Amino acid sequence: MRFYSGELTARYFPFAYPIRRKKMPYVNIKITREGATVEQKKALIAGVTQLLADTLGKNPATTVVVIDEVDTDNWGIGGRPVTELRKESQ
Repeated sequence: MRFYSGELTARYFPFAYPIRRKKMPYVNIKITREGATVEQKKALIAGVTQLLADTLGKNPATTVVVIDEVDTDNWGIGGRPVTELRKESQ
């Protein structure tokens, strides 16, 4: 059995080790799953992409924005689930 360094392996298997010359901006947004519409999420993605372009000079074509929606049962503040906190505030 032979072991090869990453450089040697990348030379023989370039499809498995893509060359990364420029890093893509990656933004991960986490929100509670409480009814954000498709249009709102679309606007959020477009807005964050534009913000990175305007502020940091990043290329919008390579900017990645991911929105994760988390159930309020799985999101805690101060040691308590958001579901409980929302019920108390109503």
